[in-house]
Amino acid sequence: MSRTETLKVKIFADGADLDGIAKLYKNPLIKGFTTNPTLMNKAGIKDYEAFARELLKVVPDRPVSFEVFADDFGEMEAQAMVIASWGKNVNVKIPITNTKGASAGPLIKRLSAAGVTCNVTAIMTPEQVQVVADALDPKTPAIVSVFAGRVADTGVDPVPLMIRCRDILKPRPRAELLWASPRELLNIFQADEIGCHIITVTHDVLAKLALVGKNLDDYSLDTVKMFYKDATAAGFSIRTRAAAE
Repeated sequence: MSRTETLKVKIFADGADLDGIAKLYKNPLIKGFTTNPTLMNKAGIKDYEAFARELLKVVPDRPVSFEVFADDFGEMEAQAMVIASWGKNVNVKIPITNTKGASAGPLIKRLSAAGVTCNVTAIMTPEQVQVVADALDPKTPAIVSVFAGRVADTGVDPVPLMIRCRDILKPRPRAELLWASPRELLNIFQADEIGCHIITVTHDVLAKLALVGKNLDDYSLDTVKMFYKDATAAGFSIRTRAAAE
């Protein structure tokens, strides 16, 4: 049995490429999908709702997260209710604060009480996780997305932090901890080991799944062959004494 077959953590694909999403939907290892306004903008998407509805045709039966993009909490709430109406498998991403740094805790509380499955995003501290835990309705499912990859970008080991976040959420059994913004495939196994429920993985990192379990001696040889092939293709040369003789 391969290492991927024993994973308990659920892998959600993160992206805004419909063709890529359609291909990943055929992979039973992918349990859900997420996107965000930045990814959608990079993909050239202009009509938010049209894209979302098309994605939901491609993925009708696994969780899909769409994010609000307003900065005013009243408008966020209105957007959240519309987004939630698009399908039973829709999760609504709510940023932990607005651009002014005001906490989204009260909004999360209202939405959770209304039965909206929130995916609270852009979290980076246990204190923010506590705010979310306090706001969630115990009866309503939720996802708590901690940006472990961005935490690591600051030179901080995210694993102890994620363990603390996991423990904070224990009194909320319907809330799932999500390891967001992974930087390498290893993060999947780290998230699994510490008991994260979900990890979001970009399409380029998912492409590396074929490497799991690869023999390292074979991988070393493949790397040497790659260097040699690329140097030859580039036509590189160095005049050495042996060549001169």
